[in-house]
Amino acid sequence: MRIENDFIGEVKIPKNALYGINSVRAKNNFPFPSAFHKEWYRAVGLVKHACYNTVIKFKNTASKKIDLNTLPIKITPDNVLQKLAISAKEVANGDHFESFIIPAVQGGAGTSINLNINEIIANLSIEKLGGNLGDYSIVDPFEDANIYQSTNDVIPSALKIATMELLFDLEDSINDLRKVIERLESDYRNSLRIGYTQLQEAVPSTFGKMFSSFNEALSRDWWRVSKSFERIKTINMGGGAIGTSVSIPRFFVMEVVPELQRLTKMPITRSENLNDTTSNADSFVEVHAILKSHAVNIEKMVNDIRLLASDFSGTPVIKIPKVQVGSSIMPGKVNPVIPEFAISAVHKVYANDVLISSLCGLGNFDLNAYIPEIGNAILESIKLLTAVNKSLLQNMFSGIEINSELAEAKLFSSPSITTSLIPYIGYKSATQLSLYMKENNVDVFAANDKLGMLESDKLNQIMTPANIMKQGFSVFDI
Repeated sequence: MRIENDFIGEVKIPKNALYGINSVRAKNNFPFPSAFHKEWYRAVGLVKHACYNTVIKFKNTASKKIDLNTLPIKITPDNVLQKLAISAKEVANGDHFESFIIPAVQGGAGTSINLNINEIIANLSIEKLGGNLGDYSIVDPFEDANIYQSTNDVIPSALKIATMELLFDLEDSINDLRKVIERLESDYRNSLRIGYTQLQEAVPSTFGKMFSSFNEALSRDWWRVSKSFERIKTINMGGGAIGTSVSIPRFFVMEVVPELQRLTKMPITRSENLNDTTSNADSFVEVHAILKSHAVNIEKMVNDIRLLASDFSGTPVIKIPKVQVGSSIMPGKVNPVIPEFAISAVHKVYANDVLISSLCGLGNFDLNAYIPEIGNAILESIKLLTAVNKSLLQNMFSGIEINSELAEAKLFSSPSITTSLIPYIGYKSATQLSLYMKENNVDVFAANDKLGMLESDKLNQIMTPANIMKQGFSVFDI
């Protein structure tokens, strides 16, 4: 064990631990073991790597104009900065994540996140310089690892980078799912089915129309997600504690974001109003609203499939793949677990939306103290939606089966088919036909043979998919 001290007291730390006293205190203060998102951890490493590179450039530029050794402040030596940059790059690669011991649910606006990573980077740098872990006279987690930084610009900036990284994956997953649904739309363009309103048989439709509505909704989702990068590309790096850039060199303020942009290759920009970007978190509310819209479309889509594939109305016209055994006691039972997974996941997104809105509104004055939980929720939502899209693609839509013959037979036996006859025989005659079908449990052809509403050839012509699905009717049709 080694002993580390701060102004509160001392704490025993495992001898070979890369974390330090601040990390241990935070872990003990927030004992619920909620998993922190590794993408956010990696993004903090990227931000710090950019910071150290910028300080190196600042020193090189300033040294041409002034002897830095004459300044009355400590300036981190070049060899330490080089090791800090290398160590930060390791964090950006996801290395040493086991030494990050801070839970996702925490207090303190992200200070614990920042300090844990500072301690990891400082101790890695100490090792590289040949020192003993915890010897902060060599590399200090505050004065060196945190040079010209604040939790309040590093952590939200890193969150936006992590969010953008995951949004790229979500965007791809939506597009991949949309493509397979687009193929289903084409394959079943002329496959007739019953259309429903308020869970009641209503009018004729096709499976192509159903899949087209799914496709259009996902296309809107894809477009909205692709535009969400604009909402969060503005970051507050260089703003310091509240966006005033107090105690930070002007060179650093102007150059750290371009350096970060170079490292991430993402469309990030420095805020024109660092105070606003530090104190207001509404961009996360806006982005999560886009996620919620996608979640709503997923729920609508999978619930439609779940109902059509159910046993409620006899033999279902849709079959979804059998992916796992459905019961420990009922032999041969298979449940719609993929739609159920999707619905469960999107309701978690809905819950996260309320949480994010509430906590973003609870920011006080110049800072939002709840960035850790806001970030935890938004990253969770993106991951959930990406996972749902991938599962729907692989485990449901790629193997969906449509019984077109059965669906057509059910339509012709449903009184809803008579709606398509109104232009030809009028509402009252169509009602008589509908009632006869219900009372005698016969299809439209048998009912028409009995009542003689139309010539058989004319009825057969009307009942073709091409005619039923025409966009309205012309007087020449009748």
